[in-house]
Amino acid sequence: MLNTENLLSRITINPKIMLGKPTIRGMRITVEQILRALSGGVSEQELLEEYPELEKEDFQAVFAYATWLVEEEQVFPVRVST
Repeated sequence: MLNTENLLSRITINPKIMLGKPTIRGMRITVEQILRALSGGVSEQELLEEYPELEKEDFQAVFAYATWLVEEEQVFPVRVST
């Protein structure tokens, strides 16, 4: 199993690839595509068959990246005046 830093290194951002969206290892496969497919019920195995260039560790990297984004999120209370 790779550590988080190694996993996150699999996620790349390049403004010349997919308009700068986070991609997997510089390929034209975005983190968003993988998360959308998985949340829609597509299995990792199905994605591996559809995208043979993907590796099992890429899924771990997608989850590590999503976790990192949520960790960095800050929530501030908003007062609504009536």
